[in-house]
Amino acid sequence: MAEFKAELKYTHDHDWVKVDGDVATVGITDFAQNALGDIVFVEVPEVGDSIEKGGNFGVVESIKSVTDLESPLSGEVIEANEELSDAPESCNQDAFSAWIMKIKISNPAELDELMSVETYKTHCDNQ
Repeated sequence: MAEFKAELKYTHDHDWVKVDGDVATVGITDFAQNALGDIVFVEVPEVGDSIEKGGNFGVVESIKSVTDLESPLSGEVIEANEELSDAPESCNQDAFSAWIMKIKISNPAELDELMSVETYKTHCDNQ
């Protein structure tokens, strides 16, 4: 059973987003890591990268598949979780603490397109 956190926003592509002012922390959801299986590699973006909503910002590779990560928001990468290079399995152990990037949000209106926890649970139930 996947874990969900009410204080986060979610995407159709199974990313979670924690917003703190004009900074968004992004990771993959517990639902995603369960579906992927054992994660063996995570590619994180470079600090300073400019990312558009829907643009690729990294890759998650599991024993089942390789998945491109699409950014839920536009902005500039201000921090990347380099620890995932050495410990990609941390996404499986705790998807909510194994964040992938932090971005300075350039278009706050895009936040309105993210899902609440209730909407995301329904989305997952329909998968």
